[in-house]
Amino acid sequence: MNVGFIGLGRMGAGMAANLLKAGHDVTVYNRTPGKDEELVQMGARSAAEVAEACDGEIAVTMLADDHAVKSVVYGDQRILASLAKGAIHVSSSTISVALAGRLAADHAAAGQRFVAAPVFGRPEAAADGKLFVVAAGESEAVTTATPFFDAVGQKTFVVSETPKAANLVKLSGNFLIASVIESLGEALALVGKGGVDRHQYLDMLTSTLFGAPVYKTYGGLIVDRKFEPAGFAAPLGQKDIRLVLAAAEELRVPLPIASLLRDRFLSLLAHGGDNLDWSALGSLAARDAGEAAK
Repeated sequence: MNVGFIGLGRMGAGMAANLLKAGHDVTVYNRTPGKDEELVQMGARSAAEVAEACDGEIAVTMLADDHAVKSVVYGDQRILASLAKGAIHVSSSTISVALAGRLAADHAAAGQRFVAAPVFGRPEAAADGKLFVVAAGESEAVTTATPFFDAVGQKTFVVSETPKAANLVKLSGNFLIASVIESLGEALALVGKGGVDRHQYLDMLTSTLFGAPVYKTYGGLIVDRKFEPAGFAAPLGQKDIRLVLAAAEELRVPLPIASLLRDRFLSLLAHGGDNLDWSALGSLAARDAGEAAK
């Protein structure tokens, strides 16, 4: 396929690299100059403007938030103004349900197609092509985009023909991950202050009832206090909890744990956590227990 890829952060760079490895023709764009150098060496074309990455079958966005996505979609020489009729905008960004709905409507009005395809996985998984893709959109558009999914992920879950459903699923998943991080941090603070070795405790947990990757990955980061460099920065975690609460309010679904997590993230950021991985949320319980330096 001829693919434009917009957004070359730690996730996007790995995804674009795997598209090239799979043999696709890739044009890359990033707002910060220089981030495309390695990809250009691999065979990608560098775009000076967003529009230059929109002349193929698919334009993919992998950006931090709603504001970043809107900045490359709307306006002169942007995605909406540049994609051909019938071409597809695939959004792999974790954005609000409301914006996903707006994008679907606006692309349809322009004769284009929109597929929401957020992903689960950290930067290491993106680099290895081992992401899990959650896709939603009109069935023919999803089928057309499948080679992209196959290049970046190990499995694709098609959840709906309504694109915003994929974003709701993604936000709900990130809410669950944050819940695990918080509860793990609390449990580790409890046993640690009680004199139990945290590494031994985590090994016991993940060797028995809690063997899922989320417990192993985030438990290890919390125990080792390995919060830098951030694979997924704490402000993005806070953003996702805010978005899941907005979606819940729209649907009138109470999420009391999400409300707690919102305040926990604000506490982390208020204490200088902006540059930390969101797993640093799991360090707050130890700090509250007077164990932060141990």
